[in-house]
Amino acid sequence: MTQLPVVSSKDVLKVLTKSGYYIRNQRGSHIHLRHPTKTPLTVPNHATIAKGTLIQILRAAEITKEEFTELLKK
Repeated sequence: MTQLPVVSSKDVLKVLTKSGYYIRNQRGSHIHLRHPTKTPLTVPNHATIAKGTLIQILRAAEITKEEFTELLKK
């Protein structure tokens, strides 16, 4: 099982845009993303994303922990 690294919102957005999401808008400290076929997501614009929040974002985006770490390295 892969450990999730401590990441910022910029890192999460980088991975999500590689998987087909695009930024729709930002309201306050929350960035709203859309995908042509998947569920819309909201990512908090913070220096570090809490582990639980990151896990929920990955579940909603249908991305595994392994896929996330691989996309983060690219």
